[in-house]
Amino acid sequence: MKEYNDISDLIRDGENETLEFKSSFNTELIETLVAFANTSGGRVVVGINQKNELTGVSLNPESVQNWINEIKSKTSPPIIPDVEITLLGSKTLVFFIVKEYPIKPVSTRGKYFKRVANSNQLLNISEVVNLHLQSFNTSWDFHVNNQFQIDDISLEKVQKAIDAINQTGTIITDDPLTFLIKSDLIRNQQLSNAAYLLFTEKDTVLTTIELGRFQNDIIIKDSTRTKSDVLSQIDQVMDFVKKHINKEIIITGQPRNIQRWQYPLEAIREIIINMIIHRDYRLSSDSIVKVFDDRIEFYNPGRLPDSITVEDLLSNNYKSTPRNKLIADFCKSIGLIEKYGSGIRRVITYFEESKLPQPVFRNISDGFLVTVFAGGKSNAINDDTDRDTDRDTDRDTDHRKDLILKEIKNNNRISIQKLAHSCHVSKSTILRDLKKLKRSGLLKRTGTEKSGFWEVLDTPDTN
Repeated sequence: MKEYNDISDLIRDGENETLEFKSSFNTELIETLVAFANTSGGRVVVGINQKNELTGVSLNPESVQNWINEIKSKTSPPIIPDVEITLLGSKTLVFFIVKEYPIKPVSTRGKYFKRVANSNQLLNISEVVNLHLQSFNTSWDFHVNNQFQIDDISLEKVQKAIDAINQTGTIITDDPLTFLIKSDLIRNQQLSNAAYLLFTEKDTVLTTIELGRFQNDIIIKDSTRTKSDVLSQIDQVMDFVKKHINKEIIITGQPRNIQRWQYPLEAIREIIINMIIHRDYRLSSDSIVKVFDDRIEFYNPGRLPDSITVEDLLSNNYKSTPRNKLIADFCKSIGLIEKYGSGIRRVITYFEESKLPQPVFRNISDGFLVTVFAGGKSNAINDDTDRDTDRDTDRDTDHRKDLILKEIKNNNRISIQKLAHSCHVSKSTILRDLKKLKRSGLLKRTGTEKSGFWEVLDTPDTN
């Protein structure tokens, strides 16, 4: 928490993630203290209004104690803030200070809040559960589930996993059941959620992944689904994708010819593994893979954590926090993943090395969407040409141009990357569309690439 030597500095800096001003004691003040307790701590200053003007507050001998009692009675578990009273000239300020609560979440009147920037955000049920699990440094997949029995899993699948671990150089001689107990996958004779997802004997709706080969957004040429254990699903999804993408045979004159796939298979496999490992299996929606002529979309239930943005992913500027810690750790032990948090960077690198457009990553609805774009002679082009980098119909192109103009009207300094995210296409496609819009006189660029801005012209500029 930032310390201030002078209250005028505090007022000048204004509200932030650990500071809020109130002109009087009220219900919103208690909500803010709860939000601070559920995040990183903070303080509320009573006696400063919304315009950051020093108004002061009137006190009687019982005021502060009554306020503390009200805070205590209206929070669960009860929080008791530290209180400091400061006199500034003729104005009295009261500081309510709370630290981050060790066992979260804290609620008030049955509602849970967290602090985001300078405002309080109401938590949904999923966020409440996550906050509670984080307090114990666990995740949903770690917990045992009395709905599952040991007979529900395949010990033969467990033995195959043990064999895979042995191939990495770590020798395990335990029988499958002992191995599961030592790995915390079984505790007190009960299966953890992770054990069930990893080794389920029968198909389960918990792991459903819908797979489709699309001719366009409406017409489906082939479809299937998988409901098996998550380890088997990696190869099942990979096989479906390979079935529906192009493979080029390059004749080299050597004993072996070269096979070149439409997409770098290492990157596709990395995306699939991340999708399966980091899926939020508590949500009712399914994972979905859509293969089109020019792209593949991988949708997965479970958005990025609030502490990580898409920009953080692209710059590798974040600390990995696996949603399913036990599953992630197990997959690491059998060599499926190398290092937490490096998968996205490897995917981007694979596409760069293949000279393909950078994949697009988006939070969408209650999940996360990764879109990769195809290459080949039909669209491996230079940005200075007029040929398409994404194979569109005229209707698709016109719709996207309308969306681009709308986005620019809302924010005339929007970046190419954000336009690509909004339009769900590659950066090269956006650059091509912008060039056509400028050429048609509907769009104008003023200033440099970094400091300039866009201007949407209501009528075509013929100059």
